[in-house]
Amino acid sequence: MPTTKVIEKNFRAKKILVCGIGPNEYNRILACQSAKEIWEALQTAHEGTTQVKQSKINMLTTKYELFRMNDDESIQDMHTRFTSIINELHSLGEIILRNKLVRKILSVLPGS
Repeated sequence: MPTTKVIEKNFRAKKILVCGIGPNEYNRILACQSAKEIWEALQTAHEGTTQVKQSKINMLTTKYELFRMNDDESIQDMHTRFTSIINELHSLGEIILRNKLVRKILSVLPGS
């Protein structure tokens, strides 16, 4: 049987999680009994399972490696597209060092 302290901590954690989500998310976690269940439900909904997460990382890594500037694209648009890929990788826990990012950007810029 859980102690009073454990029950209080679970209640506080659940309250924080519930207060930080919107109505659509609330429906996903309504049946969850513990903060851990809530966290896992939200994590699966947003990241997917470990296999889905790894597939996303692989897809984004390939996008990064094959990244090129389009002929009809401004440098600003190219940078926005590049940053989007990097931010998605970062949100999945994949960090690319800044110096590698700079080298990648410089390598895809047109000679002119």
